[in-house]
Amino acid sequence: MGWNQNSITAMLDIKYPIFQAPMAGGMTTPQLISGVSNSGGLGNMGAGYMSSDEIRNDIKRIRNLTDKPFGVNLFVPDSEASADAEEISSMEDVLAGYSSELGMKEKPSLPEKNYAALYRKQLDVLMEEQVPVCSFTFGIPESSIISELKKQGTIIIGTATNVKEAVEWEEAGADVIIAQGVEAGGHRGTFGSEESGLIGSMALIPQVADAVSCPVAAAGGIMDSRGIAAAMMLGAAGVQLGTAFLTCRESGAHSLYKHALLNAREDQTAVTKAFSGKLARGIRNRFMEEMKGLQTLPYPLQNDMTAPIRKQAAKLEQPEFMSLWAGQGVTLAEEVTVKELMIKLVMGTETLLDK
Repeated sequence: MGWNQNSITAMLDIKYPIFQAPMAGGMTTPQLISGVSNSGGLGNMGAGYMSSDEIRNDIKRIRNLTDKPFGVNLFVPDSEASADAEEISSMEDVLAGYSSELGMKEKPSLPEKNYAALYRKQLDVLMEEQVPVCSFTFGIPESSIISELKKQGTIIIGTATNVKEAVEWEEAGADVIIAQGVEAGGHRGTFGSEESGLIGSMALIPQVADAVSCPVAAAGGIMDSRGIAAAMMLGAAGVQLGTAFLTCRESGAHSLYKHALLNAREDQTAVTKAFSGKLARGIRNRFMEEMKGLQTLPYPLQNDMTAPIRKQAAKLEQPEFMSLWAGQGVTLAEEVTVKELMIKLVMGTETLLDK
């Protein structure tokens, strides 16, 4: 049996157990997602920040571009995220200096958002559209939601950053669990204490694979066929790559962001709460450095408050104030098409594993 004929490819009806990570914020365009799925992998939409209409429109566009399976990822909202007036005012003052430097007329402020309502509407669309695969990050949905999705044939993927989270996901009914190491770029799926999720892929993958009976897909710092082969030797049945797909031509990443990824050194990433209030790995820049040691608002409040600054920075081409999420394997990123990357990953893995 070949390296790609296993429980994940059989369950998802895909040719290769390679997932493109569902990166939120406009990175996962319908072209990127369908390109991965058409190449035999699983393309995934990072829908955490999208409205229900945006999700529905992108699902339609993906279905026009591919008849293969694809996934949609949602963030499970934290009902306890809050800050008092003094904390909010203090962060407004800190960020005012940056908004002023970027020539913004409006001072930073916290918009009113109902995350529970947004999440419910997002879920409604996934139910109505009967998406093939649904993955969740930052928590486990209520059992009724998982049951409802499974009833219509949707495969459930959960994200775990330690063994405890993986076991909880299996008990909740996950069909596949992503074991996400600390090397991963951007936000990771930790839903316990943040310290509990700071485990490297080499240690995490075999421990999660031993602890659960459902298939495990490895994520975190995997950029090429060597990473895929290593993850599978450690007990994973599949892999999920994020940073490697960000520099593809079809990705929605800003040109400055792609440039930063293609020119970064391996020691340039760091984890920060500066942009969002939740630990996320990105390429170090001035904003990250200057915000060090400051008490941020909890996620997603900090994320909402810094969003206009990041948007203006992108508009003015000021990468020092943008969130340049990247995994620790960033120097292996290449400027390619999705098809070229997938061919390279598949052929390289075949050479290493099908001997």
